[in-house]
Amino acid sequence: MQKIIIDQAFWDLFPDVKIAVMTAHNVDNKDQNVPNDLIQNANKIAKKWVPDDPISANPVVKAWRDAYRKFKTKKGARNAVENLLKRAKNNKGVGNINPVVDVYNSVSLEYAFPIAAEDLDKIVGDVHLTVAKGGEPFTPIGEDEIEEALPGEVIYRDDQDIISRCWAWRDSARVADTDETKNLLFYMENIQPERDDDHLAAAHQLEKRFHDYLNIDINDLTILTRDNPEFVFAK
Repeated sequence: MQKIIIDQAFWDLFPDVKIAVMTAHNVDNKDQNVPNDLIQNANKIAKKWVPDDPISANPVVKAWRDAYRKFKTKKGARNAVENLLKRAKNNKGVGNINPVVDVYNSVSLEYAFPIAAEDLDKIVGDVHLTVAKGGEPFTPIGEDEIEEALPGEVIYRDDQDIISRCWAWRDSARVADTDETKNLLFYMENIQPERDDDHLAAAHQLEKRFHDYLNIDINDLTILTRDNPEFVFAK
């Protein structure tokens, strides 16, 4: 049995965060009926979240910037959703990658929440959202050089190494979803309690698009909170 576990050290920093988690199985990440303009439309919709300049003045971005000030981060680290929204705002939107990535990026852009998708079969042991002791290894997507977490940095890790640095900044190359990925673990964080309804709607939209475009039924959506901090993703 494998779980995603949100450690108390994280809740001590962020007691009101909610995290939607779910899995998708038997995915065909190649030839699927994903509309070519799904991402293009999502890039347009995303602009509604960042109408003001500078980008940090917009509530969804400001909330994440404020959160990142509460723990140690690598210089220049920004939450992944800020990077997506910035690209959309600057008319340099996200392009098509593969069916799975296009589907969850479209939801992330339209609802302004970060979504991570990890190859479930490559995860070693349990996944913890926790606070780093410092020195935990991490190999980011697209790079060969191994980095190390800073003491006090918020990270996702499994029993082998870090799978996401600076909370939701960069993902590990080791567990990244690829064209060959068959089984996925998703997690999507909300740090703004006033957006709980949006958060749940985004999670349901991800379910719907997996059904509509990838012919996959997701039936284990769970919202993790400090009172419900664990989710079994593999038995």
